[in-house]
Amino acid sequence: MESNAVLLESKSSPINLLNEMHQLRLLGHLCDVTVSVEYQGVRAEFVAHKAVLAATSKFFKEVFLNEKGMDGPRTNVFLNEVQVADFASFLEFVYTAKVEVEEDRVQRMLEIAEKLKCLDLSETCFQLKKQMLESVLLELQNFSESQSSEEESSTQPSALLESKAAAVVEANQALCPLAPPDGPAERPSSRASPEIPAAKSKEKM
Repeated sequence: MESNAVLLESKSSPINLLNEMHQLRLLGHLCDVTVSVEYQGVRAEFVAHKAVLAATSKFFKEVFLNEKGMDGPRTNVFLNEVQVADFASFLEFVYTAKVEVEEDRVQRMLEIAEKLKCLDLSETCFQLKKQMLESVLLELQNFSESQSSEEESSTQPSALLESKAAAVVEANQALCPLAPPDGPAERPSSRASPEIPAAKSKEKM
């Protein structure tokens, strides 16, 4: 009687494998390739493992598969126009699947990923640049909205003042109505005019 097949899968094995390879590289153990990087007179050498570089970079894969094997136990690869800090970050990424860089270096990391044909690093840089662009656009949108709200709040008091002024004018008109020229409002003034000389005549007597 046959038993059913079961799947044995480790979630931590890929991470442990990367960490172990990273430690081996840092200690210089079992490294079989030396990468020499030079940029504007600055030069540095990095030791690594062919298998890791070939698995993460199509550029190194092509180099290692096409080499004749006459360089001895350790292969030497020369890279020009690649900054030392950028290649160090590239190595850290391929060995740990993560690396911390400054925002202004993201574009350079994308360029080195394209140069070395590292798809994982290229996609990571692209996604990060997309997030940075979206955050900038969001900040600009919030800034424009705050500016428009400030403009609306500055116009609202003037509108309130105008409405209040109109209300005051209406109240004054209600208290002191303007009489028509032939209306009864002029009659008291016509009656009051003869009384004024009469008062003067009394003062004279």
